[in-house]
Amino acid sequence: MLRVPNYTSLQKLTRFSTSSICQYQRQPIDEKWTVDAKKAMKGKDPNSLIWNTPEGIPVKPLYTRKDCEHETESELPGRYPYTRGPYPTMYTQRPWTIRQYAGFSTVEESNKFYRDNIKAGQQGLSVAFDLATHRG
Repeated sequence: MLRVPNYTSLQKLTRFSTSSICQYQRQPIDEKWTVDAKKAMKGKDPNSLIWNTPEGIPVKPLYTRKDCEHETESELPGRYPYTRGPYPTMYTQRPWTIRQYAGFSTVEESNKFYRDNIKAGQQGLSVAFDLATHRG
C-alpha cells in the first residue's frame, strides 16, 4: 500500500507520473545513438521505438545521464518514493525471507507441510487459500 506522507510528497509523485510535464519532451534521444540505431534498423527512424505507458507517458528506447540532470534530489533507499527499495540498508542487514507458496486440498496436509518447512528453515508462509479467495 502506498502511503503519501504529505502534500509535498504527493506533488513529487504526480510530477513523475504526469505526461504533460514529462522530461522526455525536453531531452531528445542521444544523437550518436540515433545514428547507430538507424544503421542497425536499416534506415528506419529510431523514434519509432518510443512507446507509451497506459497512462500516456512516453518511454524512450534509451536513457542517459542527461535525462537525470533535472533531478535535484537523490532518491535514497528507505525514503519516499521508495524507487530504490523500502529499507535504508535494503537486504545487507536483513536477509530475504525464504518462502514457498503452497496449499493443499485439506487443512491437515497444508498444516503439516508448513510445519515441516518451518522446521527445515523456511522463514515465512505464503498460504494458497481456495481458488475463489486466491483470485480475489
